[in-house]
Amino acid sequence: MKAVQFSRFGGPEVLDIIDLPTPRPGLGEVLVRVRAAGVNYFETLLRRNLYAVTPELSMVPGVEVAGEVEAVGEGVDVALRGAHVATPMFAIGRPTGGYAEYVSVDAASVVPLPDGLSFEDSVALLVQGLSALHLVRRSPPRGRTVLVTAAAGGVGSLLLQLARRAGAERVIAAAGGRAKLDVARSLGADLGIDYGEPGWAAQAHDATGGAGVDIAYDTVGGAVTGACLDALAPGGELVFGALGRFELGAADLENMILGNQSLRGFALLPLLTPDGLRADLAELFALAASGALRVVQGGRYRLDQAAEAHRALEDRKSTGKIVLIP
Repeated sequence: MKAVQFSRFGGPEVLDIIDLPTPRPGLGEVLVRVRAAGVNYFETLLRRNLYAVTPELSMVPGVEVAGEVEAVGEGVDVALRGAHVATPMFAIGRPTGGYAEYVSVDAASVVPLPDGLSFEDSVALLVQGLSALHLVRRSPPRGRTVLVTAAAGGVGSLLLQLARRAGAERVIAAAGGRAKLDVARSLGADLGIDYGEPGWAAQAHDATGGAGVDIAYDTVGGAVTGACLDALAPGGELVFGALGRFELGAADLENMILGNQSLRGFALLPLLTPDGLRADLAELFALAASGALRVVQGGRYRLDQAAEAHRALEDRKSTGKIVLIP
C-alpha cells in the first residue's frame, strides 16, 4: 500500500510517498480502506519537531481516517465488512498511521457513518468537531458574547456554529482576510473582524459597546492570544487551546487578575472516554448529516500531494478541513 512518511524533520519537502505492506487485521481488529484522512496543523509542527513531544522517526503521520471496512479479524462480526466508518485514531492510542491507503484498528474504535454523511465530512468532525463540541461544553456561551479565532478554520468554523446552537447572544468571528470572514458570516457569525489588520482587538471591544467579549475562544495562540485578552470584558474568560503557542507573560496574567478575568486551558484528549467518544461523534455526525451543522471543506489532496496540503495549512491559505484522498 501507499503511505506518506517523514524520516527527518524539516519543511513539507521531507514528506515522502512510500510503499508499505498492507496490514492484516488481528484479533478483534478490522482493516479499513481509507477514503479520507484528515490533515491537522499539529502534524505540521510534529514534522518540524516544534510540537510538545518529539516523535520517533520514521513516522507515518495521521490520526483520523474514514473509509470502508475491507476485512475483519478473528472475533469480529463479519457483518461489519463493507460498513462505512470513521476512526478517531488519536483517541485510541494510535497517534500515527493515517496518511495511508489502509489502517488496521480495534473494531470497537470504529464509529458508523449515518446515511448522507461523506467520508470527508466525517473526518472533519473527529479532531476538530470534538474540539469544538468540548470547548462549548466547558465554557458554555448561552446568553454571552463570544469571540472565535480562526473562525473559518477546521475548529473555528464548527465552534461558531455550535456556540450559536448553544445560545450565544452574539458571535464575533476573527479570521485573516475577506474571503475567510465571508465564510464565517455564512455560518452564522454576527460580525467578522480581520485579525490581519492592526487594532483588530479594539474593533472587537468597540463592537460590544465597550463592554468587551465575555468569552474568547483562542485556538491560534501567539500574538493573537494577547489581542484576545485586550478584547476581553472584566470578569471574562479566555479559553486557550493552542498547545505550544502560549505567549502571555507575567504582566498579562497580573492584568487578568486585576480584571477578575479567568484563563481556562483546553486539551482534548484528557476529556475523552470510550463511551463518551462514541456518543459525541454520533451527535456530531447526526447534526452534519441533517444539515444542522455545516462542514467546510478546505481542500482535497492525493497522498502524493501531502506536502502541498501541509503548505496550505502553514501558509494560512485554507478554510475548513483539509483532507488526503488515498
